[in-house]
Amino acid sequence: MKEILEDFKQFILRGNVFDMAIGIIIGVAFSKIVDSLVKDIIMPPIGLIIGKVDFSNLYFQLFPLEKHYSSLSEAQNAGAVTINYGIFINTIISFLIIAMTVFLMVKGINNLQQKTNTKENNQTKKCPYCFNTINIQAVKCPFCTADL
Repeated sequence: MKEILEDFKQFILRGNVFDMAIGIIIGVAFSKIVDSLVKDIIMPPIGLIIGKVDFSNLYFQLFPLEKHYSSLSEAQNAGAVTINYGIFINTIISFLIIAMTVFLMVKGINNLQQKTNTKENNQTKKCPYCFNTINIQAVKCPFCTADL
C-alpha cells in the first residue's frame, strides 16, 4: 500500500498533471464566462429582434397537456415534463463560441510552432551518415561520431 501511495505521489508531482489541472480549471472558468456572454449579452438582443423572446424560457410541454404554464421555471416547479429547446439553443451557441476560441488558440499555437521550427531548421542540418538532426556548426556528429 505504501508503494502505491509513493507511486501516486510521484505521478501527481509531475509537471504534466499540474498543467492539465490548471487547464481544466481555466476551461471551467472560461465556459462560465461564455455561458454568461451568451445568456446575458448575446441572446437578449436577438430575442428582442425576434419579438421579445426569452430563449431560456422556450420549452415544449409534454405532460400534462391540459395545463399550460407561463414560464419554464413554473412548469418545472409544478412537475411538468418539458423539452427545453431554448436552453438547448443557448448551449449550442456557447459551444460554438468555445469551439471557435479553441480553434483560434490552436491555430495561433501551430503558427508559433511553425515559426520556431523554421528558425530551428535554419540552425540545424542532417548528418549524412545517421540522418539525425544536428547543429549546423557541428564538425562531428554527436550521435554516430562521424567527422563532418
